Amino acid sequence: MDGESSKDVGMAMESSMWSTCNRSHNVSFFYHLVEKHVSDHWRTRDILVMVLGLTVCVIVVLANLLVMVAIFMNRRFHFPIYYLLANMAAADLFAGIAYANLILNTGPWTLELTKKKWYIRGALIDISLTASVANLLAVAVERHQTIITMQLHSNMSKRRVVLLIFCIWAVSIIMGLVPSLFWNCECDFDDCSTVAPLYSRRFLIFWAVLNLLTFFIMVAMYTRIFVYVRYKNKYTSQHTSEMQSHQTVINLMKTISMVLGAFVICWTPGLVTLLLDGLLGKASHANTYEKYCLVIAECNSMVNPIIYSLRDDEMRRTFKWILCCICRRCGRQQREPSPVKIDSPVPEETLSCILKSEEKVVRKPQDTNDKEDSWAVPGVV
Repeated sequence: MDGESSKDVGMAMESSMWSTCNRSHNVSFFYHLVEKHVSDHWRTRDILVMVLGLTVCVIVVLANLLVMVAIFMNRRFHFPIYYLLANMAAADLFAGIAYANLILNTGPWTLELTKKKWYIRGALIDISLTASVANLLAVAVERHQTIITMQLHSNMSKRRVVLLIFCIWAVSIIMGLVPSLFWNCECDFDDCSTVAPLYSRRFLIFWAVLNLLTFFIMVAMYTRIFVYVRYKNKYTSQHTSEMQSHQTVINLMKTISMVLGAFVICWTPGLVTLLLDGLLGKASHANTYEKYCLVIAECNSMVNPIIYSLRDDEMRRTFKWILCCICRRCGRQQREPSPVKIDSPVPEETLSCILKSEEKVVRKPQDTNDKEDSWAVPGVV
């Protein structure tokens, strides 16, 4: 009887603990609970990491902003696949801002954060990752749809692309808010993560498995696409214009595959770390290498502009044109402080080069009943 009564008392106490969840504990309480050490003073190493981290964040923001401007300025990029790549650049730009916010609220400043600010800090990282993964998945589906029919661009309308981009960001924001709204460990201290002390370990398991599963699906889709393209190329004559179209498709596929490969390589260590933390807790010793995984993930946000510059001649020319315009305008302002006549922002050499390459592109007109949904004719604005 005594054993049963003590068991009932224990269950009652556990039930009352859940029903009267105490959310008054501060951030410092949870860090001490999981034994995650945070320095109370700024060390030389911390300052160096902050300076280097903020420098990388500035490069990430500027590089991805350049990609977005290039896709907006050059009408050759006004197609669904490039709009999705521009949205991916927006996600990377957002990631740069999220990392900058993380760096400015880390170290000795961490324990001074309110829980609201701490959740916002984590939510920004979660949103940027979800947006990047969702964009890559959308690009994979778009490429699968077009390349199976051996087309360079899909027939997706502007409205559908805008709706798809809206859904990507809506899902990303929802996933970023989940831990702060209900899936945390404030009511179950045994479920607290060691990497993110206020997050639930069960949420980290769900989060890591979902993203890793998405990676495997995208890799499988791209593998199938490559096998199909190689099979089709065996039956294509090298002396036909169809071969040139196939080569263009393959080049674009290689570029996107490099983007996917870089993303998987950079983010997989971090996701595996979160998965081990969720499964093993303190026994995983995830805190010893979490910072290195975060640095690798941060570098991914500036990889895509480099890939575009190396793989896409048209994108590289557009980058040069934009940078030349900026340099020329800055030079004019320094040399001529008085009002000056504004010349055409397009250098004649660059314009003639682009116009010559324009003549090589032939695109069949598509019938459409809605002018708003029709894609722009190739050219440069």
